[in-house]
Amino acid sequence: MTAVAATLPKARVTSETGDPVRRLNPRIVDTDWLVLRGLRRALAARLAEVARPGMSLIDFGCGSQPYASLVEDAGCTYRGADFGPGADLAIGADGKLGAADNSADLVLSVQVLEHVRDLATYFAEAKRVLRPEGALILSTHGSWLYHPHPEDHRRWTREGLVGDIEAHGFEVVSCEAVVGPLAWTTLLRLTCFAFPLRKAPLVGKPLTALLALVMNARAFVEDKVTPAWVTRDNACVYVTLCRPRP
Repeated sequence: MTAVAATLPKARVTSETGDPVRRLNPRIVDTDWLVLRGLRRALAARLAEVARPGMSLIDFGCGSQPYASLVEDAGCTYRGADFGPGADLAIGADGKLGAADNSADLVLSVQVLEHVRDLATYFAEAKRVLRPEGALILSTHGSWLYHPHPEDHRRWTREGLVGDIEAHGFEVVSCEAVVGPLAWTTLLRLTCFAFPLRKAPLVGKPLTALLALVMNARAFVEDKVTPAWVTRDNACVYVTLCRPRP
């Protein structure tokens, strides 16, 4: 695959099921429950800050569009952009969005950036389609397992993520940390154990659900007792609110 063709992932769903309903409303028996519930809360909070009825939003790398209802509940017009059929807007092989300049009030990018090879094109397109007073809501991994869709290039420290965003024409207004290191290391073990266990005949799925229930409960407690200053710089996911610089 060329560097141009790999500007964006062909699919960005990293949930164990790929079910958009499950991504938005994860169950405690899902291995990524704690991360997805925290991600949804953080995204909803950022939308509450900047979204207003009548605004237009482009979901850049929308996949199965699990967060469309959050956008529409805020009164915004939602357009999903991705490779292949099924999206409202096409993304070309060169990474360019099929949308006009200054045509969106908001751009949403959820767990896409770690899969992007060409950051310059990605951020340039996000900035191009945004109106000058618009906002970018972007989340990506600080720490997680390798998960190619079809590629997986990066993990960030908080400082590194803010630096990369600001080096590509945006000002970072806020950067929220989701799930600290005690909890996400437990979730990594859960994910690794669940993958082979789920394949066991007859008992695999119920045993995986039981394991997820126990490990998620443990991770929930671990995250509650982790000091905020530790989570701040060692998060599983970072959710940022950014403004385009002139």
